[in-house]
Amino acid sequence: MEASSWDALRKQARRLEAQLDDQMIAYRKLVSMKSDGSENDIEADIERSLKQLQQVNSQMQTWVSSGGSEVLSHTLTRHMEILQDLTQEFYRLRSSLRVKQQHASLLDLRDFDRAKFDVEEAGESEALLREQAAIGRNSGQVDTVISQAQATLGALMSQRSTFGGITTKISNVSSRIPTINHVLASIRRKKSMDTIILSLVASVCAFLMFIYWLSK
Repeated sequence: MEASSWDALRKQARRLEAQLDDQMIAYRKLVSMKSDGSENDIEADIERSLKQLQQVNSQMQTWVSSGGSEVLSHTLTRHMEILQDLTQEFYRLRSSLRVKQQHASLLDLRDFDRAKFDVEEAGESEALLREQAAIGRNSGQVDTVISQAQATLGALMSQRSTFGGITTKISNVSSRIPTINHVLASIRRKKSMDTIILSLVASVCAFLMFIYWLSK
């Protein structure tokens, strides 16, 4: 950027400094608020203005070096100090904004992980409840089978007692009535069959009670 006089260079420097002041005010406000993505545009504008001001200061320095007075040298020094302050302030604010964005990103990630954990935990709890319900249903079915088996066992034992009494009476009568020996033999075969059935039912009951004990 070229200028025809010192006054024109100073005018450009003051305009850029005022422009940077306004941009920095907007940028400070943005840093204090939640990021919405607009910071990239403001940062680009500030960097462009800082670069332009640096170019103007370089031209003013060339003007002073070519034989400017001490007053012009002091004026240039003041403009260079303003540029330095604005640059440092911009870098400080940008660094603060980056830290703030990283912190917000970590919080979002933590919230996401927490939500994911809650969903997984809820799924595990639901699966556990389903498994407990299934065990409860199976236990109820085992209880029903055992009850039926016990009832059958009781009936068979009652029949065995009845047949035992009948057999005893028939044995007493058999010595007097030989013709009932055939009937007695049939009853004994029936008794043997009932004994086998009773043994099988007892074994099944014992097995079911063992399974029920394991499922508790």
